[in-house]
Amino acid sequence: MITESAQRAMGLDNPIGKTIRDQGRNWHIVGVVKDVIMGSPFEQIRPIVMYGASSWFSVMHIKFNPDLSTQVALDKTRQILKEYNPNEPFNYSFIDQEYAAKFRDTQRLGNIAGLFTFLTIFISCLGLFGLAAYMAENRTKEIGVRKVLGASTLSLVSLLNKEFLTLVGIACLVAIPIAHWVMDSWLNKFTYHIDIHWWVFAFIGFGALFIALLTVSSQAIRAAMANPVDSLRDE
Repeated sequence: MITESAQRAMGLDNPIGKTIRDQGRNWHIVGVVKDVIMGSPFEQIRPIVMYGASSWFSVMHIKFNPDLSTQVALDKTRQILKEYNPNEPFNYSFIDQEYAAKFRDTQRLGNIAGLFTFLTIFISCLGLFGLAAYMAENRTKEIGVRKVLGASTLSLVSLLNKEFLTLVGIACLVAIPIAHWVMDSWLNKFTYHIDIHWWVFAFIGFGALFIALLTVSSQAIRAAMANPVDSLRDE
């Protein structure tokens, strides 16, 4: 059996029935299988030739019967190998665990990045909250005058939010191209990777605006609903 990469490397259009020579023996190709990742998932898949039971091998892949429990299947496998190969210990591992171990460092990096992302958003919200409170305090008399002249609570909230949302929007326009370049450069280090779609950054941008709106609106609403008499009585 050969993989598709091996077929391309050999330049065979119709490999079934062809003969190849390796390890001093002639081997007849009986089938072509899809490429499988035998080594690192971060590198290009290498051509593979599978010689079968007539060749020397130290690892055996076994697919268990799904109708049996894992423990029962392991016990039956242990008995069979002990009968036909009693001099070798029965050491086993599961493919899903072995494959997951290859991505352990990447998953750990993703968890760390997620934690720092949460801390960054939390600290940014604290900063926005403080700036909104400071702005509302400084514009208390302006808000009182506007309210006396007939301004609605909604228009005042919109006025106070507009400046912050504009700044957040400008920040998104600056940050999104940089983030796209950094992520694209990082993904290009891997042979197999996903593509970055535009809607991801659109979702992030709207999410940032929504978080800023919620953070600032709490102070904006409180300032807009305050009694203008309290802010103007000393004038």
